[in-house]
Amino acid sequence: MNVPAIAAIAIFLAAYILLATERVHKTKAVLAGAVLMILVGLVSQRTAFHGDEARHIEGIDWNTIMLLIGMMIIVNITRTTGAVEYLAIKSAKAVHGRPVPIIILFCVITAVLSAFLDNVTTVIIIAPVVILIFERLHSDPVPALISIICASNIGGTATLIGDPPNIIIGSAARLSFLDFLSVDAPPAIASTIALLVAVALVLRSRIKVSPEAREGIMDFDESAAITDWRLLRRCLVVLGITLVGYVIHGPLGLEPATIALAGAALIMLLHTEGPDEALKAVEWSTIFFFIGLFIMVAGLVQNGVLEMLGTGFTTITAGNTTTMTMVMLWASGLLCGVVNNIAYTTMMTPLIKSIAFSAHSSAATASFTQIYQAPNILPLWWALSLGACLGGNMTSVASAANVLVVGIANASGHPISFRRYLKYGVPISIITLLISTLWLWFLFLR
Repeated sequence: MNVPAIAAIAIFLAAYILLATERVHKTKAVLAGAVLMILVGLVSQRTAFHGDEARHIEGIDWNTIMLLIGMMIIVNITRTTGAVEYLAIKSAKAVHGRPVPIIILFCVITAVLSAFLDNVTTVIIIAPVVILIFERLHSDPVPALISIICASNIGGTATLIGDPPNIIIGSAARLSFLDFLSVDAPPAIASTIALLVAVALVLRSRIKVSPEAREGIMDFDESAAITDWRLLRRCLVVLGITLVGYVIHGPLGLEPATIALAGAALIMLLHTEGPDEALKAVEWSTIFFFIGLFIMVAGLVQNGVLEMLGTGFTTITAGNTTTMTMVMLWASGLLCGVVNNIAYTTMMTPLIKSIAFSAHSSAATASFTQIYQAPNILPLWWALSLGACLGGNMTSVASAANVLVVGIANASGHPISFRRYLKYGVPISIITLLISTLWLWFLFLR
């Protein structure tokens, strides 16, 4: 291993240790590492910002960045209408304030919204409503909060736009919205059903509320949650058009990012307010976290680090597709319990590309699809997607949605300890990874 490779690894590990220990904010740590790699010459400015196609180095994945920004704008404007709060309160009243059916309904709502908006935004909206309802029921909201965390990660697994790891993978491998629906949605649906069964079996004897508390829920006025019916109708139209755009973006010859930005532009044109508030609500910290990660990973690729890891991975698994797929699935699921799944996926996508390029006998003249969607490589992308997204349920720090809900719970006086989360998160992760194992075997490996 040469000196530049060692230096790139050292900077990457230093940045990751800082963000993992939370001694420095994750965005500060990653951006500092990215800039340092550029300044010391481990990655050139051009490669960092534009990639190097000849050397198969991507740099900043602007498709991912613009897709995130576009969806954040659409969701942020829609959120101001109060539609999700309306749906949550209406659901709670529909089951007459019974706690376990409320949790099950919230899990379904969260899973569906996470698939078609994104899981981070969904939990930001749903978590405070869950806390409000369970406080009114005089019941501990923590089991419900952990349940919606799991539902958000599972639901986000189903589509290209549902969870950040899928956005990264879809862009890197040029997999479409329909590709994710056909491969990831079935195990996500099965995993959601497994979660609902687990909630019903485990929590029905643990959560008790009085009839008086249940009556308090019926006093909620869901119609008061909607602040702007006219804007809501417009937002629903734009969301519908955007989702149709995702489905047909391939035949249109458009990237998902273009569809998202078109939807964002349309919804801002239809919104009577100026764009400042919608743009302020974009999670710029998350956006720059991605930018820094992409640059650091480009530094690792440019200095041959991921090529060495890819060679080692292929050697250990003897290049066997079944073994590689299962190792990728379970390693991703388990490692994402301690390594944030966004950071993990950003690092693993170029690793899979390195394996694909090395495995193709005529890579220099082959097309992108022939190399990176070859029959022996395609299962690795789906194993990474399912492992990273579902492994996000393992611990309270495994995904952005988990961290956000834990923060909201702590601020509201209902702390979720790391150990308490494990009691719920680990079994759900193992069950969903087993479901994914069977699905991948049935689809690709039998």
